Amino acid sequence: MKRPVAYLAGTGRGIPTKVMTNHDFAAIGIETDHDWIVERTGIVQRHIGRDDETTTSMAATAARAAMQRAGVTAGEIDAIVLSTATPDRLLPATAVDLQAELGATRAAAFDISAACTGWIYGMTVAEGLMASGVIETALVVSAEKMSAIVDWKDRSTCVLFGDGAGATVLKRAKKERDTHGILSAYMRSDGTLAELLWRPSGGAKVPYSQAVLDDRSTYVKMAGREVFKHAVRSMAEACDRALDAARLTGSDIDILIPHQANVRIIEATAKHANISMDKVYVNVDRYGNTSSASIPIALDEAIERGRVREGTTALFVAFGAGFTWGSMVARF
Repeated sequence: MKRPVAYLAGTGRGIPTKVMTNHDFAAIGIETDHDWIVERTGIVQRHIGRDDETTTSMAATAARAAMQRAGVTAGEIDAIVLSTATPDRLLPATAVDLQAELGATRAAAFDISAACTGWIYGMTVAEGLMASGVIETALVVSAEKMSAIVDWKDRSTCVLFGDGAGATVLKRAKKERDTHGILSAYMRSDGTLAELLWRPSGGAKVPYSQAVLDDRSTYVKMAGREVFKHAVRSMAEACDRALDAARLTGSDIDILIPHQANVRIIEATAKHANISMDKVYVNVDRYGNTSSASIPIALDEAIERGRVREGTTALFVAFGAGFTWGSMVARF
């Protein structure tokens, strides 16, 4: 096993105050019910941001909490890597808005777009910058306002998603703790399957005038059954690759924190990795699918609840639009 380059020094989350339960969908004319949603997804409620709760503001709340726990000031941050599928605007990057909000004047700041796998991609990018000697301290943030891009007339998608942000401070590993930190990471993509989970417009390819005429094209579209099938297969592969690279097996893992999209996908992934469900952290019931924010939100909760502490070996795995998928093993 290689000596870790970086370790997770602090985590935080930023969650909107408004809670929308499954029972609330009837009030907006969606023909569904609580039992149907729970049976198929495991979701009971999700948090929905107000107009003034933006991707940047949620990111800032999460970032400040992570920085405080890591004992890091804004002036010590060398890079801000922000993952989002819901930027406040297309230009400039949301990361620079977060930089300005935090006063992190020394930091290089940029966005990445890897959908639900974004936190793993962002962590891997930040680790690579440390390995190259470019930076010492990174702030990796995943922030999503999914309520702004779902079709609230489409019951197959609007019941699935929620809003929120999670943040991690990543620092260069110390020699005296050479078994603590990121032990392995794995990333993959398949762009040939993009139209199984996508937003048809919203960028430069589809003219703005056309998008306005067909306003439903700006919302998330998903072929649920196909996405489910690919998610299970890809997350299983990702678990294998990260464990192999770290020279570990499922029995060596103390906690699995997967992307929180669907409880059935989570159960299938844990089964493949030979990790019992009592070692799996699940909060999809309370947050829904918060895209790339789901893993760092869950990690922050798991630390608060004592599920992750000194010496814990954790496996993270995710799958998202693109398709993208990835995994990471870290020891705390």
